[in-house]
Amino acid sequence: MPMRDSYEPGRPCWVDLGTTDPTAAHAFYGELFGWTAEVDERPEAGGYAQLTKDGHVVAGLGSLFTEGMPPAWTTYVATDDADAIALKVTAHGGSVLSEPFDVLEVGRMAVLTDPGGAVFAVWQAKTHIGASLVNEPGSWSWNQLLTRDKDQAEAFYGAVFGWTFRSHPEWGEYWALGDGEIAGMSEMDASFPAEVPPHWQTAFQSVDADATAARAVELGGTVAMPVHDMGPGGRMGALTDPQGAVFGILSVPASS
Repeated sequence: MPMRDSYEPGRPCWVDLGTTDPTAAHAFYGELFGWTAEVDERPEAGGYAQLTKDGHVVAGLGSLFTEGMPPAWTTYVATDDADAIALKVTAHGGSVLSEPFDVLEVGRMAVLTDPGGAVFAVWQAKTHIGASLVNEPGSWSWNQLLTRDKDQAEAFYGAVFGWTFRSHPEWGEYWALGDGEIAGMSEMDASFPAEVPPHWQTAFQSVDADATAARAVELGGTVAMPVHDMGPGGRMGALTDPQGAVFGILSVPASS
């Protein structure tokens, strides 16, 4: 469903980038995906920008929450009660990095971690529901949890959001909410350096993942994971932007 005007509780609904240089990030992602940055000029907005594709909101971009944090993309999960989710998170072994707070008139959010330390956020929508364009080239398409303890993660996200973890013979393992696929999960093996923490990865769709990776390098990014086949699902890889934030890219068959 490429166009959305609502998200049910428990479904990822938004992604945004916290970075050390928003202006440079605007330029990089604008060239890579054709995004336009619409910056909120109100002082209380802190320069936060909504990134649009063909007039539709696809993601957000702003400065780091706290000095010293690494640049990173954050996954937001929809909820109808951010305060209740924060309590569930701590009750099931996670932690609260930022207590629930109102974001101007647009919504209410909290920044959280699972028991393994992977950071995510929840979004209680008011005037802003999240991304309005998804699963199209140049838009956000998938989220993947990389964890060192899949059993722990399965129990935590099931208790907090009601997710179930399933396996498909062709597509592999994934999180489901009801009958729908909403995210992925993979275990970090010995190929991941010990200093790399568990984390959520955001992936954006591309017509040609290989060409997008090559263009990212031309723009000053680097390849974190080479583009490779992911079975019938197409091709995917991971890139690092010039400020150090990692994100995924994927291309899917035209028939899908």
